[in-house]
Amino acid sequence: MANTLKINQPSWFSYTRRTKWASFTIRYLIALVLILFAVVPALWVVSASFNPAKSLIGGTLFPKNPDLSNYDELLYNDFFPYLTWLGNSIKIASITTVCTVIITCLAGYSLSRFRFKWRQQFMIAILILNIFPPILGMVAIYTTIQQLGLYVSQIGLDSHGGLILIYVAGSMGINVLMVKAYIDTIPTELDESALVDGATPGQTFRHIIFPIMRPIVITIGVLTFIAAYGDFVIARVLLKSSEKLTVMVGIQLFQTDRFDQDFGMITAGAVLAAIPIILIYIPLQRYVIDGLTAGSVKG
Repeated sequence: MANTLKINQPSWFSYTRRTKWASFTIRYLIALVLILFAVVPALWVVSASFNPAKSLIGGTLFPKNPDLSNYDELLYNDFFPYLTWLGNSIKIASITTVCTVIITCLAGYSLSRFRFKWRQQFMIAILILNIFPPILGMVAIYTTIQQLGLYVSQIGLDSHGGLILIYVAGSMGINVLMVKAYIDTIPTELDESALVDGATPGQTFRHIIFPIMRPIVITIGVLTFIAAYGDFVIARVLLKSSEKLTVMVGIQLFQTDRFDQDFGMITAGAVLAAIPIILIYIPLQRYVIDGLTAGSVKG
């Protein structure tokens, strides 16, 4: 029996080792394919932005005579104020992010720590509303903003205020529940200790709870900024004036308002438009991951 075990043991270890290496190989191959699908299109766009031929046909990943002519034409164009569009997008996304973070943090704290009438029904309503995509309400959104503009022009059609109002309202639902789930993981003993020391609920939130919420606050902020910055449909419907357009809508004009499609300018605009997102997301990605996963710890 002992001899049989000694004889079979090497083959068992060999089979296990082959299975492990095969599993690792398959995983790394799948990861490599996914990375190529994500990286190659981005590299192709960057390469096309430096290609003076201004065409995607016959282009290569590394252009033969790269230059900055597409960027010069984009930034100093007399008909398309690209820098104005880029500034509009950053302004709208920044204001939307600040308003969303403040409101969602207060609402999430209230749902987590206070018990009031219709609390459960309110959270169920939030879940139900998030089932329907915002595109289904575009007619209602357009009509509402049009009617509001009759009384307050700053939040009417063709205004950044109206667009920000829609973005903030649309980002409330799921973000409030995310903040509420995160605050549920914070021990209530901290609130009770602060209450014993004479702190009000507002002071408790501001000095104790909010500093602990940094991962979820950054997560909500980054996701809201990216969503507002990259939106096209709502901005295209509500904004009309060229000087008030966002960068995503403005880039689309390079295809519709010209007899020729200048892919050099389009790709150059796409590259410059992606820079703010990259500068925000890469330094904060660790906090985004922590914020998305922390709320699932408590059952």
